[in-house]
Amino acid sequence: MVPPLRSAGGSHQWLAIVFLGLCWFLPPGRLAAPGGDFPGSAVDNLVVRKGDTAVLRCYLEDGASKGAWLNRSSIIFAGSDKWSVDPRVSIATANRREYSLQIQDVDVTDDGPYTCSVQTQHTPRTMQVHLTVQVSPKIFRISSDIVVNEGSNVTLVCLATGKPEPSISWRHISPSAKPFESGQYLDIYGITRDQAGEYECSAENDVSVPDVRKVKVTVNFVPTIQELKSSGVMLGGNGLIRCEGAGVPAPLFEWYKGERKLINGQQGITIKNYSTRSLLTVTNVTEEHFGNYTCVAANKLGTTNASLPLNLPCQLHLEYLCNMDILMELPTIFPARMPNNIPG
Repeated sequence: MVPPLRSAGGSHQWLAIVFLGLCWFLPPGRLAAPGGDFPGSAVDNLVVRKGDTAVLRCYLEDGASKGAWLNRSSIIFAGSDKWSVDPRVSIATANRREYSLQIQDVDVTDDGPYTCSVQTQHTPRTMQVHLTVQVSPKIFRISSDIVVNEGSNVTLVCLATGKPEPSISWRHISPSAKPFESGQYLDIYGITRDQAGEYECSAENDVSVPDVRKVKVTVNFVPTIQELKSSGVMLGGNGLIRCEGAGVPAPLFEWYKGERKLINGQQGITIKNYSTRSLLTVTNVTEEHFGNYTCVAANKLGTTNASLPLNLPCQLHLEYLCNMDILMELPTIFPARMPNNIPG
């Protein structure tokens, strides 16, 4: 909206008085007296984006002598006399055929009706131009990154402003993502580990490119052991048991032989733990190493375990059958102890 006016003065005071009278008795876009519509092709509705320059055009007929622009009941210009204190406002064109108003760097406060009033030889005439200021979408609130337990209900929020009012859509950034209904709120009931990850909120109203923000959802779940596998062993050689697990938070791994907890570095045992895997290596296998081995994976939500017997030594001529995919991992751990007669 145009700022308050300075005091009226100059040769155009009469025009302001005439116009104010017209505002009370004359509908916009009609003549003050019979005789037809407003002359020329003045724009009735003008749509511009926030920050652009708006030119409100008012075309004159022959004999028009004076003109004025008003915003609602406030006079902006009367002829060449500027009444508005807004530096963004000026007369773009002023001649015998046109009397057009220019507003630079338009804002939402400039939205609304503007009236051009012209004094002709016979009677004053008025026309209204409605300025609509469109605003690019802007997300001003989105849910923070959250951590929940599997099975919980989750609600994500995304709020945006813009004109026209932007539409909100959600997308789960994952290969198996499914579309969601549009809306400010995204409800996920009984969330699963597969639904963890980033969720993208997009606000769009066709004024400019969509505004996009993301929120990360972490889903905690009890560890699972996905695979427990042995390389097979031979007396005097090395053996490897691999335990693959998953869980959020990442599980901690422990090993047991029977009821006894195994300690890294003791009795020929080496344990290497990673975020989703634990490797137990037995060096210089003896009969005392044979037995039942248990891998335990635990986090704050729970514990799971799986067991595997290690009791059948491989004969040298059968080594090739002893899970070569596991056995081949051993050179990276104990390169000096690997047998050199594995069939090629």
